[in-house]
Parts: sequence; structure tokens; C-alpha cells
Amino acid sequence: MKPTFRTLVLVTATAAATAAATTVLPIGAGQPAAAQPAASSSVVTAAAAEAINAPNAPLVTGLPDFTLLVERVGPAVVSIEATGSARNPMARGGGVPDDDELPEFFRRFFGPDMPMPGMPGGPGGPGAPGDDGDGGGGDGGPQGMSIGTGFLISGDGYLLTNHHVVDGADEVKVTLSDRREFKAKVVGSDPQSDVAVLKIAADDLPYLRTGNSKSLKPGQWVVAIGSPFGLDHSVTAGIVSAVGRAANAQQRYVPFIQTDVAINRGNSGGPLLNTHGEVVGINSQIFSNSGGYMGVSFAIPMDVAMNVAQQIRTTGKVSRGQIGVVVGAVTSEAVKGFGLPDTRGALVSDVRAGSPAEKAGIEPGDVIRAVDGTPIDDSSDLPPVIGSMAPGATAKLSILRGGKTLERTVTLTRLDETAVAEGPQRQAPREPAASGKRNALGLIGEDIAADTRRELGLRPGEGVVIARVEGKSARSAGLRQGDIVLRVGTTPVGNVAAFDRELAKVRDDQTVMLLVRRGGATQFLAVSPDKTG
Repeated sequence: MKPTFRTLVLVTATAAATAAATTVLPIGAGQPAAAQPAASSSVVTAAAAEAINAPNAPLVTGLPDFTLLVERVGPAVVSIEATGSARNPMARGGGVPDDDELPEFFRRFFGPDMPMPGMPGGPGGPGAPGDDGDGGGGDGGPQGMSIGTGFLISGDGYLLTNHHVVDGADEVKVTLSDRREFKAKVVGSDPQSDVAVLKIAADDLPYLRTGNSKSLKPGQWVVAIGSPFGLDHSVTAGIVSAVGRAANAQQRYVPFIQTDVAINRGNSGGPLLNTHGEVVGINSQIFSNSGGYMGVSFAIPMDVAMNVAQQIRTTGKVSRGQIGVVVGAVTSEAVKGFGLPDTRGALVSDVRAGSPAEKAGIEPGDVIRAVDGTPIDDSSDLPPVIGSMAPGATAKLSILRGGKTLERTVTLTRLDETAVAEGPQRQAPREPAASGKRNALGLIGEDIAADTRRELGLRPGEGVVIARVEGKSARSAGLRQGDIVLRVGTTPVGNVAAFDRELAKVRDDQTVMLLVRRGGATQFLAVSPDKTG
């Protein structure tokens, strides 16, 4: 292993401010500009000397001082070291692309390739206490080490951190602020939310109070305490940039808190605190071109984390509700195509057979606008709301269909995360032979044989396969040969005659929404007729 060197660059800055408010008068206030006497050099020199020799006073006033907050909550923040031979998921060599290969990747910011652990003289590296000089573990095999942060949530030793901090670890060590060390038990963890619950054998410990993460608003001050690059109990502060962010598809059940708080590798699992000293989030991810902090950090809201933690402590696993729909964004094209009032809501593109949504009468083309009165402004708002409900719970959905608002009640079933991750397994259709006629969109359709429908997982009489795409607008919209059109607008089509009949109604100035299935994905595509002349 090549040695890695760290360089600390000290940056100095100067600032000027006044201790009291300054009133700036325009020229001419009190007397004409020409009558203003010019200040002599001796007067200016005296004023400068007086300013330099003035008693010490705060150069910046009105900004928060987090000293008391850190003193009170700091003892409840812990450092975590996770070691083991199965740490490959976090290693760059284990299949995760390098920074240069995948820019703007949501990077887990700690792992076995940390700059400090494993380096000469660092934890787990050559020259560290207990190292036998072979660079490996005590059993002769390679040992990976990851460092992160956590925080206590009870006086009897329960604490929270990120799932990816302890995932695959054989041993987890927790170090308290008073330098006491404990071997921690992983009570359980949840990859979907990236939350893990640990337990150490200790009592009468300081712990953090939980704040109301739902009350957070952009612009509010927040503080992070953690161990970036192994520098434990480092404090950074900033503001909430946004709430309810959808950071990545793997954690669609987490409405992330976005902040500009400086977060780096090793901060994972640490607390995000409000100005009351209450923990409102768990620092989890950053958005970066370089792999380091670039001003965009994400934290898991505490209402999500505590829901997960309670389930883990009670049952040892996490269960989420589902209604069985696939949704997408309500785009401006969808607004025109469906005649919607605005872009708020989640557009239903697929309803799973036998799902709660199908039983409640939800259809593709419906727009879900609220769940139990909670507004759904974006498609990413729906999974966290539904996922936070327990299987068996009922929910009232407010939907838009054909310009009317409808209410539908669904009874949630348990989410099968494996099935969701893999998606429905559907074969690609055989190359069709064009037999349809020319229409306004330049799409030539072909009927689907009954046996092919079964192979594709389609219902009887469902769908038309595209044999040829002649329209430029249709190609620009992403349509291609072999796609299956399930609906034109909200009207199902099951044969070429029905397909052509619906497309014959399309006006030259109209935007048409086609429900298209390709492989295991179903989505609405907006298509307009080619302009002539």
C-alpha cells in the first residue's frame, strides 16, 4: 500500500465590523455636498489609531454561539470503529466506482479506504499498536476498518448510527467522550433507511433528546457533531437548505433533510441538532464531485429513524406498508395531456395485480394528491408517507381523475422489498411485423399473440406492441420498436384497431400521454404530432 499524506492548509481572513449600527447618510444630508469639509490627513490618522486601540469587542454580532449547546450534548455523541474481514461493500475495490468514474455520485463518506485508518501509524495500519507488520489481521487474513459516529438515545446504552457504518462488521467498538471503550452489539439495522441500532453494556449514560424533524424549515440553524477522518467530536454548523429531498432510489422511503453543514467521511451516523440541542436527523450522505464535502449534505429525519429503531427493538425487523402502485412525476407535458390544474401530485403509471390499490379502484393515469389529508406535492413524497404506515393500516387517498377529485380508501399490505428491488420479470417481445396504418403520431402498431402476452406478464386483451416509429416527435419522446402501449391517455388499448382509433382522434395541437411498458418499467410518455408545413 502506498503511503498517503495529509496536508492541513491554514487559511487566514480579515474582517471589519462596527460594534454598533452604522447610519449612512447620502451626500447633501444636512448641507450641500460642495460645503462638506475635506478631512485632513492628521484627522484620518488619529481616527485609525483610535479604532486600532479600541477595547476588544465582538467583530461579528447577531450570530449564534453554539458553545453551550456543544458542551451539553457533546457527551452523548460517540465514535464508532467497525472491523471485520467482510468489509468489501464499502471498499472502492469492491465494485464501487472511483470518483473520476462516477462524478456527482451519492457517496458514503466512510469506509475501509478512509484516509486515516489503515495508514501508517493510524488505526489498523502499519505501525499501529498490535500490528505485527504484515498489514493484515491477527488471523493472517485482510482486516478492513471503518470509522463513523453515533449517538446515545437512552441512558442504558442504546445508540443509533448508520446501517452502512456497521454493515458486514465482525466487531464494533464504541468510544465515549470520556474515552471509555465498549464492544457494541448490533441489535439490528435497516438498509432501506440506513439506520442501525447498537447496544453497549453501560448505565447512567448521557443521551440526546429527540426533536421534531417535521417542524424543520429551510433557513433554520443546525449543528453536526462527528468524527470526520477520525477527528472525533468535531463540530460544524450551517442551515437547513431543504426538506423532503429524494436523495436516491435505494432510499425512497426517506424524505432527507438537506443542509450545508460540513460533512465528510467519518461523520456518518452522527447527530444533526437544532438550536435547542435536540437531535433532528442522522447525517448519512453527501452529494459530491470530489468525494468530499461540497456544500450539499443529507440527514435522515428523526421521525423516520425512531420509527425504524422502535421496530428493531420490538420485533428485530422493519415492516413497511404498501399500496401496490408505481408513480412518476406530474410533468408540464402531463398537465397538458391530462388537463390537470398543476404539477402537484404523484402520477400513477402502474397498478400491481391483486394490490390494495387495484382493490380500491386506483387506475393508471390517476394523480394521488393527498394521503389522509397530507399533501403529496411530488411523486417522491408518496413512498415515505405510505412506507411509514404499518401493514394492515387503512389510508384515504385523494386522487384526480378526469378533472374530478375522488376519495379512495386502501388497506395496506406488507412491502416485499425483494420484489420491489428486482421488479417484475418480463421478457422482451419478439420483433413485430408492421401491420397497422399511419396515424398522427407516426406509430405503427402490431397485435400481441395470447401466448406472448402471458410471457410478458400482460393481462388478456392488454397492450399493443410498436412495430415501427415513423414520427420524429415520437422518436424524440423516447418511443422505440418493441415498446408496448397499454393506454392512450386513460383509455386502455388491446389491439391495433383500438390503438389506431384512439390516435385518429388526436389534434395537431394536442399532447398525448401514452402509457408504455418496456421490460419491467411502465411509464407515461408525452407525444405530440409532427408539425407540418
